[in-house]
Order: sequence, then structure tokens, then C-alpha cells
Amino acid sequence: MISHLRGRMIEKTPTHVILECNGVGYHLEVSLHTFSGLSSEEEQLLYTHLQIKEDSHTLFGFLSEFERAVFRLLISVSGVGAATARTMLSSLSPSDVVGAIASEQVAIVQSVKGIGAKTAQRMILELKDKVLALEGAEDVVASASVKGQNGEEAIAALEVLGFTRKSVQKIVDKLLTADSQMSVEDLIKNTLNAI
Repeated sequence: MISHLRGRMIEKTPTHVILECNGVGYHLEVSLHTFSGLSSEEEQLLYTHLQIKEDSHTLFGFLSEFERAVFRLLISVSGVGAATARTMLSSLSPSDVVGAIASEQVAIVQSVKGIGAKTAQRMILELKDKVLALEGAEDVVASASVKGQNGEEAIAALEVLGFTRKSVQKIVDKLLTADSQMSVEDLIKNTLNAI
């Protein structure tokens, strides 16, 4: 099929881009991760995935082969369609998706709109070994392991202080996204300052 497209970007929105290649305009659905990573240069290279259904042909565009590989793994899970996979890659970076699945962090996977507890568990069960086989996944998993462990310890300590998990989870996740190596003590201190 179509592996990638290189061309002039005619239109750029948070949900799609139009890339003109040799006089043909291709409409590519994109994640927020890809959208935010697109440069202001006219010439762009996007890796693609073509989804063919009975009533439509949809072309998805990705900044990297890694993001496309994660997307393809996500849609291989029963009950996870292209829209859900794109939402997941818009809510979390491809590295965060791989890290959450590899380190079995159900709460992070479930935090994505449209993914319930059963689907999150099924994704982790079906994809854990596959995401570890992705090129470049070792570094991501090591980082996610530190991130997950420190995050869980900080949340547990905050729960002991009387806060609900729900009230501190997003703050801790946001802090770890900014600095994945943040210590437990700093996480607790910064979360308390943010509340």
C-alpha cells in the first residue's frame, strides 16, 4: 500500500492535514501528537496507514514510523478502532502508550476517552509482548518504569494525607510528563502546591 507521502502541506488542522504530492491532494487524518510535531515548513514527510472499509477509504498520517507501528498495534486489538487509537495517540504520546502498556498501568490506558476497564486490560494483555518488540521500546519502557513507580509512590503518599486518587492523578501525570525523572518527594511537593 502507501508507505509514506512527501509533499507540500496545503491545509493543517488538529484532526487532519492535506498534503499535495505531484498535483494530487491527499487528506490524512492525524493525531494531536502528529499535528503538534509538524513544522512550519511547506514540505512534509508523513508515514501512512490506509484503512479500507466497505463505505470508505481513510488515510492516516504519522510523523514517525514508531507512531504508525503503535497505531497499528492498537487497532489490532478487538474492540479498538482507528478512531479510538487516534484518540489515544492524541491524549498520550506514542512513548507514553508503549510505556503504559508495557508496565501494565491500567489507569493510564483507561484515562483515554472511550477506553473502559475491560478494553484497557485486554489491550495490555494482547499488546504487552508486542510493544516490547518494537524498535526503540527498551528506552521507553525503562523510562515508564521509573515514571510509573515514582508516580504510584507519590499518589499512595498523597492518599495517606487524605487526598483522593482521582484528585491527584492528573496533576502527578502532568508533572511526570514534564519531567519523567522527578523524584517522589518533588512529585508530592509540587502536587501539593498545585492543589
